[in-house]
Amino acid sequence: MKYKMGLKIIDWYIIKKFLGTYTFTILLIIAITIVLDYNQKMEKFIQREAPFDAIIFDYYMNFIPYFVNLFSPLFTFIAVIFFTSKLADNSEIIAMLSSGINFNRLMVPYMISALFISILTFSLNSFIIPKGNIKRIEFEDKYYKERKVDYASNIQLEVEPGVIMYFDRYNNYEGIGNRISLDKFEEKILQSRLTAQSIKYDSLNHWTIYNYMIRNFVGLKEEIISGEKIDTLLNIVPSDFLISVFDSEQMTTPELSKYIERQKKRGIGNIQPFEIEYHKRFSMAFAAFILTVIGASISSRKIKGGMGFNIGMGLLLSFSYILFMQISSSFAVSGMVSPFVSVWIPNFLYIFIAGYLFTKAPR
Repeated sequence: MKYKMGLKIIDWYIIKKFLGTYTFTILLIIAITIVLDYNQKMEKFIQREAPFDAIIFDYYMNFIPYFVNLFSPLFTFIAVIFFTSKLADNSEIIAMLSSGINFNRLMVPYMISALFISILTFSLNSFIIPKGNIKRIEFEDKYYKERKVDYASNIQLEVEPGVIMYFDRYNNYEGIGNRISLDKFEEKILQSRLTAQSIKYDSLNHWTIYNYMIRNFVGLKEEIISGEKIDTLLNIVPSDFLISVFDSEQMTTPELSKYIERQKKRGIGNIQPFEIEYHKRFSMAFAAFILTVIGASISSRKIKGGMGFNIGMGLLLSFSYILFMQISSSFAVSGMVSPFVSVWIPNFLYIFIAGYLFTKAPR
């Protein structure tokens, strides 16, 4: 009975150490990052007369959770390496193993902590941070650097089943598209084609077409209708084809899933960044477990180099993981592999590294 009670105390001791160090690491690095970020952007904020309350509440209050979540794997790894190295350096790991607790059992509180971080990371990334990113990106566009996409060319998409629309160019400032065509098919046979000099977006799917000509094909006969102006409702809005990579950061995970499905049905390309963002939210949550196992396995052994060697090794592996994640994501953008595979490649590789290091951990 005493052994079981002692084991529970050890569990809570490790969990508190893990999560406490994780929180401390975040606060320390965030404080440094905010100072550096403000120094970099201060001149633009002053030039564009950004209000102080907007800098605090619209930008930094939303920048902090975004940054924390972006580098959550790094914070997790550093926390595990730091506090476990300290336990090993103080011979506490040796005492735990000598009391009859094997390393497998010792990993239980580590996995509980990783589960907490994983759930927190996924929840923030899926539901809370996207809403904050809307304000953060709006603030950056207004007071730092505008990154909205207001022009597009060679646009082709499916308006509805069997109806394909083409724009030569679209200008969002004016809400006008130039040189358009609208083709209607039935069983892959062209039934009618509308061509026009320009089209203007109003609101709520309402479009006005100027200088148009409609050609209806009935058997071998052709009917031509032309005019200067016609109002119509089309099941598209400019945001369907004015795509920015930052748009994916402003969508919750359910919204992102629906958007990807909708764009695929319409035949719109260049949605790889949205698919990468979707799969990355799941892979980053799972990464907490992998990096926790690697960190605990490396730092649980008391070595001659002490904490410095373990921390250095931990930083090397954590930065290599983040770098590998960025490189593998570029494979999907170039079309070499699917977004799912590109995002999960680092996890698949580091699972083997974690398994090998786990077998070498002290027993």
